[in-house]
Amino acid sequence: MAKKKITDSKEFAIAAAKIAEDSHCTDIVVMDLRGKSPATDFFVIATGTSERQMRSVSDDICEHGKKLGHQRFGRAGYEQGKWILVDFVDVVIHLFDTEYRDYYDLELLWGDAERLSIK
Repeated sequence: MAKKKITDSKEFAIAAAKIAEDSHCTDIVVMDLRGKSPATDFFVIATGTSERQMRSVSDDICEHGKKLGHQRFGRAGYEQGKWILVDFVDVVIHLFDTEYRDYYDLELLWGDAERLSIK
């Protein structure tokens, strides 16, 4: 039996962004993709300063999600540490190094999505 989610997707996305912020990631963006993407509702995008930091942030977000009942569907890029994607289905976390973030530029690709404040 699946654990009931304690928070909704928006609250979880903002909480994940705050974890990234508390871990000194930069350029943190939460994008509301509801009605724009058939695959997910929110993107959380952040830039890390090292592979170790990005892995740690990924682990912390996964642990927090588990506590709140958000099941992780998958994770990719963890070993390489250049772009770590953590998929919670309704919330997708993208942790980039600077080079990969500039190259893939998800904010431009999803430029019409609303950006949410994490404050």
